[in-house]
Amino acid sequence: MTSITRRDFLKIIKQILAATGLTALFSPVVAFFYPPSLEETPADPVLVGAVDDIPQGEALTVAFGRYPALVINTEQGLRAYSAVCTHFACLVDWDAGLEQIVCPCHEGYFEPLEGGVISGPPPSPLESIPLEIVDGEIYIGGAS
Repeated sequence: MTSITRRDFLKIIKQILAATGLTALFSPVVAFFYPPSLEETPADPVLVGAVDDIPQGEALTVAFGRYPALVINTEQGLRAYSAVCTHFACLVDWDAGLEQIVCPCHEGYFEPLEGGVISGPPPSPLESIPLEIVDGEIYIGGAS
């Protein structure tokens, strides 16, 4: 039976720690090139709720695939947008007092009828999501 010396034991520990460190260092690089497959947008329409659940002038943020969606009840009817700002992908929210969609990160403001940029650094409008009302229920997304 061979015995391991203290020096051999420390070499083994050093090699294990080095392998662990290299794995921790290079895993994000590998993950960047091979991201997990996340559903960007659902293939089927997503049920938001009843039309009465969103009073006029109010909004609801709902899960919609990988990113949330914002459903707003305006005077001109219901609208749905991706809740991801086009500037740095912060999550936007509805400000009922301003009657605007607001990005709190860099003070981006969007209008509720078309999702267009009012002011701030966002380079383009919010992505519109198809919306349909079936039997008093709001559905967003799906094939249009």
